[in-house]
Amino acid sequence: AKTMGANSNEIYFTSGGSEADNWAIKGVAYANKDKGNHIITSKIEHHAILHTCEYLEKDGFEVTYLDVDEYGMISPDDLEKAISDRTILITLMYANNEIGTILPIKELSSIAKKKGIIFHTDAVQAFGNIKIDVNELGIDLMSISSHKIYGPKGIGVLYIKKGTKIISFMHGGSQEKRRRAGTENVPGIVGFGKAAEIAAENLDNHISTLTTLRDKLIKGVMETIPNVRLNGHPQFRLPGNANFCFEFIEGESLLLSLDLVGISGSSGSACTSGSLDPSHVLMSLGLPHIIAHGSLRLTVGDFTTEGDIDYILEKLPQIVDKLRQMSPLYIKTKGDQ
Repeated sequence: AKTMGANSNEIYFTSGGSEADNWAIKGVAYANKDKGNHIITSKIEHHAILHTCEYLEKDGFEVTYLDVDEYGMISPDDLEKAISDRTILITLMYANNEIGTILPIKELSSIAKKKGIIFHTDAVQAFGNIKIDVNELGIDLMSISSHKIYGPKGIGVLYIKKGTKIISFMHGGSQEKRRRAGTENVPGIVGFGKAAEIAAENLDNHISTLTTLRDKLIKGVMETIPNVRLNGHPQFRLPGNANFCFEFIEGESLLLSLDLVGISGSSGSACTSGSLDPSHVLMSLGLPHIIAHGSLRLTVGDFTTEGDIDYILEKLPQIVDKLRQMSPLYIKTKGDQ
């Protein structure tokens, strides 16, 4: 609670970020359906948000999915225009899990506050990576997850501001102040608490170190590899996130080649790594299907060293060039030049 400026009686433990998101959206929707049935979210949200909203649409709720710009930013004007007298909830992520863009949550939540609309943010990626104060941000609900800050898996939190109208969807015992039934995951809670404490103590150093390594990685990739695009906002992005699109190659081929030399990456979100479809986030930025398919996300963490970045910058250009030499489209384009 202290790490986010909340009171301890506003913290509710869940099984993770996805459950927290489900509870926030469904709980507010059904608790406030006498006031309206309209929810606002964005096209680049995590699937825990998108699929929950799709579920509610089947039950008679109306959902507006806001567009984003080429960097993944949401326009405050677009949000204001989307609000109607039936809007009961706005749910927008704090930072995107794929492209790392950090949204202006304080500005967006102030719009909701002026209209008397409940505001939820999925801060799973932001918590432990940027400074968060729920009171300063003016939010009503916030989802976070333990394993994103090196805590145990299977434990998350939904922050519920005192006075927020929300119902429970787990019934049975009187756990979690009678709001979420079921035996508490005590080892998970203790581990999450310790991880949050460590993250808060080291936050400034964590941000500084990861940003330095991330910027070195981005600069090196952009300078040594042609036909590459940096995805996400160049300035307002998570300290450890680097996401690129490489023209003329498939993300899956790139991942396999990197894995063979001991480099781990992803070509989308961790939750959709089994899918061959291009990322819904990258498609929402307006990228062509063929370019979105050539995406690579590299994440810098607390255990990443400068030597690791140097190794990536040595191997990645070689692998990209090798894969492009096998691409008929690349060879044709090069020949036309």
